Amino acid sequence: MRNCFLAILLVLGSIGTLRAQGEAYQFFTSKGKKINLNQVLKEARRTDAVFFGELHNNSLGHWLQLQVLKGLHSENPDLVVGSEIFEREDQLNLDEWFSGKITESSFEAEAKLWKNYTMDYRPVLRFAKEKGLKFIATNVPRKYASVVSKSGLEALDSLSSQAKSYIAKLPVEVDMSLPGYVAMKDMMHGAPGNPEFMIQAQALKDATMAESLYESLQAGKQIYHINGAYHSKDGEGILWYLKREFPKVKILNIHTVTQDQLDKLDDENAKSGEIILVLPSDSHTTY
Repeated sequence: MRNCFLAILLVLGSIGTLRAQGEAYQFFTSKGKKINLNQVLKEARRTDAVFFGELHNNSLGHWLQLQVLKGLHSENPDLVVGSEIFEREDQLNLDEWFSGKITESSFEAEAKLWKNYTMDYRPVLRFAKEKGLKFIATNVPRKYASVVSKSGLEALDSLSSQAKSYIAKLPVEVDMSLPGYVAMKDMMHGAPGNPEFMIQAQALKDATMAESLYESLQAGKQIYHINGAYHSKDGEGILWYLKREFPKVKILNIHTVTQDQLDKLDDENAKSGEIILVLPSDSHTTY
């Protein structure tokens, strides 16, 4: 608890120092125009789904994703929240905690929590629970992604029906020509393992996270989804699968990057989302 408190003070101190020097963060449109959080929320409220593509270990970015959640909820108390950080197997734990059937400490003991959950994600979960929001565990269990990374998607065919309930409907289509997957393959050049299997594992995560949102979208609910930035970068990943199922879905993709300066959007970051959140390169990280 003491370490968590000190970490929070460190983040707040960093934000305070940055604000004394100038802005601590900056939102841009894909055309490089500066906008503020209220303008982001105005755009977000017009959509069916908002994706916050985060940097997993950046505490300032996590604070901002909480502010976006609060802003969306203020206009839509029926909002549905989902996140990559929980695998589908943890849905029961989430539901039981949110409904008061188990305590928060029991939930945290049972769920597969990321190492920075307490510092970076717990505030989002607590807010969603306090407001009575539905929270969806969207990600594929990592053990099945690991199977695919070693043996390919065909290895999933022999899983039990219960195991298959935690993954996207098979067969999962993978477009290996998507720029994001091509870039992954290029980055893995010369590395051990089968690059195509690694991309298939990434696609399995993308497809499963997308499929986890289908029911809520079909019911007319607005979605707020939190995931690693690469899973939604350039409108690919999760969004590619979502748009195949819902071609007319209105999506706002908030993509997070770091830059040495916040006054201007670097050209290489301009098309990564409809909204680009720029954080300082030296902002606090939890690992």
